[in-house]
Amino acid sequence: MGLAAAVERTLRRHAMLAGGETVLVAVSGGADSVALLHCLRTLAPAWRLTLHVLHADHRLRPDSRRDAELVLALAARLGVPAEAVEVTVRAGGSLEAAARAARYAALEACAERVGAHRIALGHTADDQAETVLMRLLEGAGVRGLAGIPAVRAPFIRPLIACRRAELVAELERAGLAWAEDPTNRDPRFLRNRIRHELLPLLEAAWDPAIRATLARVARHARDAVTALDRMAAAELERHATFAPGTVTLPRAPLAGLPAPVAAEVLRQAAARLGGHAPLRAWAHRGLRRVLAPPPPRRPLRLGGLTIEVSGPLVRLASVPPAALPPREVGVPGRVGLPEIGAVLEARVLAAEGYAVPSAPDRVAFDADLVSGPLTVRGRRVGDSFTAFGGGARRLKTFLIDAKVPRWERARVPLVEARGEIVWVAGLRRGAAAPLGPGTRRVLELALIPAAESR
Repeated sequence: MGLAAAVERTLRRHAMLAGGETVLVAVSGGADSVALLHCLRTLAPAWRLTLHVLHADHRLRPDSRRDAELVLALAARLGVPAEAVEVTVRAGGSLEAAARAARYAALEACAERVGAHRIALGHTADDQAETVLMRLLEGAGVRGLAGIPAVRAPFIRPLIACRRAELVAELERAGLAWAEDPTNRDPRFLRNRIRHELLPLLEAAWDPAIRATLARVARHARDAVTALDRMAAAELERHATFAPGTVTLPRAPLAGLPAPVAAEVLRQAAARLGGHAPLRAWAHRGLRRVLAPPPPRRPLRLGGLTIEVSGPLVRLASVPPAALPPREVGVPGRVGLPEIGAVLEARVLAAEGYAVPSAPDRVAFDADLVSGPLTVRGRRVGDSFTAFGGGARRLKTFLIDAKVPRWERARVPLVEARGEIVWVAGLRRGAAAPLGPGTRRVLELALIPAAESR
C-alpha cells in the first residue's frame, strides 16, 4: 500500500475529514511534517481539500530560520499558501511542554484566521510508541497509556498509523528535502533517550515489533478511556446542576461511583468551567478531599477552580459567589438583588380580607408595628435571629439547620428593621410585628425571581 493510500485509510477510519474542508498543516520542516504535507497535497483534489501551511519558529536554535525558509520553499513548490510565525517559548518548567503550548496556540490562531476546520499534525506510529513507553516509565494511568489521540478536535493526525521509515522512503522517492533538527538527538530529553537508546535495545533484545505492540496498548487504553468518558458524561448530565460559573453535584451518588468514574465526572465538570488541572490531580487530590469522612470544611483550590463540600452537595466554581451588599427597601417599592437573580417587593395592603401567605417566598407583618426603615443585606459574622414562635439563636446555626449550602449562606437575603432581622427571605419569618386582631394595614414582603418580576 502506498503512503497516500495508508493516510487515506487513516482519514476514513477515524473520520478525520469528510471532504471539502480547509486544513491547516503544521510543518516544522522535519521528515514527518514534510511527508504529511506531501500526502495531503496528493489527496487534496479527490477530497476537495483547501490546504494552508503554518511553520512555527520557536527560535530555540541560532539557525532555526533555515527551517522556516525550507518550509516556505516547499509549500511554494507544491502550490500551497504558507506562512512562518515566530513564537515565544516561556521560560520555566518543561521546555518541550512550553514549546508545544506556544506552537499549538499559534496553530489555533492561524486556523481561525484562515477559516481552517482542521489542523493536521505529523505524529507517527513511532511517536505513539515513544509516548506510551515514556508514560509507562512515568507511572501514568490508563489515560496516559492511551497515548496520542488520532483526533482531538480541531487536531487530526493522519500519519498516526505510519512508521517514520516509511515516510523517509516516500520523501526520497518523491525527491523532497527535509531538515534534521539536532535537538531530536539531545539526550537531555527523555523522549530522545527512549527513541535512540531504549526502543532500539528492546527491539534487539526483546521484540523486533515492540513499536507495534506499544501502539496496540495505546489503542486498547484509548478504548477504555472512551468508555470511561462516556460513563462519566452520562453521570454528569444525570446529577449535575449547572449555573453560570458553577457546577453542583450530589455527594452521595458521586461516592457510589467507581473512583475512576467519579474522578472523571469531577474533571469533566471542571472542564465546563475552564479548569486546567490534570486528571491525576482530580483523582488524587480533588476526589480524596471531596469524599473524605468527614468532608472538608474549607474550600479546595485546584486548577483555577474552587471545590467546596456542604452537607450532601459538592460545588465547583470558577468565581466566588457574589455577596449581597446592604440596600434600602422602599415601602411600597421594589429593590433588585442581581447577585441572586431576584427582586424584593414590599407592598402595603388593607388587613380586611387579607389571607396570610403560606409560601416561604412571601411573608406578612403588621405595617404599623414595623419599626423604622427596612434594609436587605447578606449575612454578617455574629448575626442572631429570633424566629416566629421560637427563641433567639445564631443565624449561622439556623442556616445550617435549614440545610443552606455553605456557599449560599452569605447570599440569603436578610430583611432587617432597626438592626433586627425580621425575615430570612425564603426561609423563615422573624418574631417582629405579627398580624393580630388589631392589625389595620399589612406589610407584605415577597422574594420574586427577576425573570418573573418584569
